[in-house]
Amino acid sequence: MAEWESFRGIGVDLVEVERVTQAVKRWGQRFLERVFNPTELAYCLPKALPFPHLAARLAAKEAAYKALATPGLSWRDFWVENVEGLPCLCCSERVKRQCGSVQFQLSLSHTRQHAVAMVMARW
Repeated sequence: MAEWESFRGIGVDLVEVERVTQAVKRWGQRFLERVFNPTELAYCLPKALPFPHLAARLAAKEAAYKALATPGLSWRDFWVENVEGLPCLCCSERVKRQCGSVQFQLSLSHTRQHAVAMVMARW
């Protein structure tokens, strides 16, 4: 518990997988490259069902915005990487300049219809 004494914020987001599916069908690669990091795409796209995984990462980005409550950040300022089989939220240098040395705790879950993410941020 002491490790989270400098707890700053929490964010939760729920994304409908169909919303992501339709965005990819409508805008294709342009949407994918605008919203997702190459690491995320390399992880998600080879999957038999990539859209729930993409939706979970989109939810993580939204949850991070909510946790930080910092205006002016973009989709590409956050990305999810798998480290030793666990999802970890990473952030850009711009986030670090605006928020300092922020660290995240991330939880993701998804079904074929919905994806949810919870982010806790601390400094």
